[in-house]
Amino acid sequence: MDSTATASLASLWDEVSGTQPDPDLWVVIATLGAALAVVIPHGLWRISRNAITIAHEGGHGLVALLTGRTLTGIRLHSDTSGLTVSRGKPHGIGMILTAAAGYTAPPLLGLGGAALLGSGRITLLLWLATALLLAMLVMIRNAYGALTMLVTGGLFVLVSWLAGTQVQAAFAYAVVWFLLIGGVRPAFELQAKRARGGAGDSDADQLSRLTHVPAGLWFFLFHAVSLCSLIGGGRWLLEM
Repeated sequence: MDSTATASLASLWDEVSGTQPDPDLWVVIATLGAALAVVIPHGLWRISRNAITIAHEGGHGLVALLTGRTLTGIRLHSDTSGLTVSRGKPHGIGMILTAAAGYTAPPLLGLGGAALLGSGRITLLLWLATALLLAMLVMIRNAYGALTMLVTGGLFVLVSWLAGTQVQAAFAYAVVWFLLIGGVRPAFELQAKRARGGAGDSDADQLSRLTHVPAGLWFFLFHAVSLCSLIGGGRWLLEM
């Protein structure tokens, strides 16, 4: 029995960590077009931005844990805003990194996903994403957030377990393109909102108070990370 279980686990690990064939170039281009189609139009962006918020708040939460803070809860709201609450020192490197992780998380996740797809590890990408979503679900503290996470996580589970290899590849490329492209827009939107007198307690403002570095320089960091991730990740995805 033990040997059978060990063999099954070994086989499962080989399947997850192994490589899969790259999709055809037209699939890569089509998924790029699909990502652009849900990011550029304002109406669709108001819906698809919820997925970027998941990555944004997940970034805050993950870095909070990695820097020794206590993560107490995450909320996702229907207006695509979110809130991540952690306990710890209200200053210092842990708090700075936690605050900086939000706007940088979606493009960096996209870049990491592009690296995995570039090396042919489609299954590993899908399983890692599913595991992160399930772990984040445990920390959700409101009904809308729980519903959003269940729908998103359920979609990943269905694709990972039931879909064929071509569908999995198309889904994985679409997700990574979406993170890379969708990760660029929020910082520009926030900057525009601040210019109109809104969002006075944004991540950039919190970072400015924590570091005494002007918020404008933090926006420069957000833009640099997202645009460099898009360029670098896009190159990996398009290399066949």
